Amino acid sequence: MATNSSSTTALLPAVEPQRQRLLELLRRDAFEQKSITLSSGRTSNFYIDCRRVSLTAEGHFLIGQLMRAIIARVAPGAEAVGGLTLGADPLVSATSLMSFIAGQPLTGFLVRKEPKGHGTGQWLEGGGLRAGMATVILEDVITTGGSTIRAIERSRAAELEVVHVVVLVDRDEGGREAVEAHAPVTSLFTRHDFIQDDAPAGGRGKP
Repeated sequence: MATNSSSTTALLPAVEPQRQRLLELLRRDAFEQKSITLSSGRTSNFYIDCRRVSLTAEGHFLIGQLMRAIIARVAPGAEAVGGLTLGADPLVSATSLMSFIAGQPLTGFLVRKEPKGHGTGQWLEGGGLRAGMATVILEDVITTGGSTIRAIERSRAAELEVVHVVVLVDRDEGGREAVEAHAPVTSLFTRHDFIQDDAPAGGRGKP
């Protein structure tokens, strides 16, 4: 099942006030409408730096609450959450913490961009992982989907069973479709929560 921000509202009406508060914080503190070159090499007329919110106390709390609640609905059998460092680090931390508070603990792990340069040369950092664990990959922003797919592939290479992807913001630039070839995707927000037009990513838009 793949869901976007509008269907997430219907999926989790009880936490919709928290989702709206998180959107308010992202719009205020993380969103900038300007010409920029993304890490993918693409140009865009807007930028969202989710870490400006995910690393604040309130943002960390809200993200953990919302991602935990989504996982409980779309992947109730999940046992672990992980993602590619650095963007996923606060998401994994927040979600794992709130899952413990909720009495349904999820093991957290991080996927390295390069293998550890000494010792085992491992790609994944985290304890308590075992082969076959049902796992949800977390991502802050999906553009091309490349980083999310790398996290999925590295997790599966470690014999984890990736069952879903949960993302803060889907930029609606084709990345979701690329990721959905590997696992279902649920996003809390999309491009249209920030820019209310249908202009291409490199065109002009209004906030």
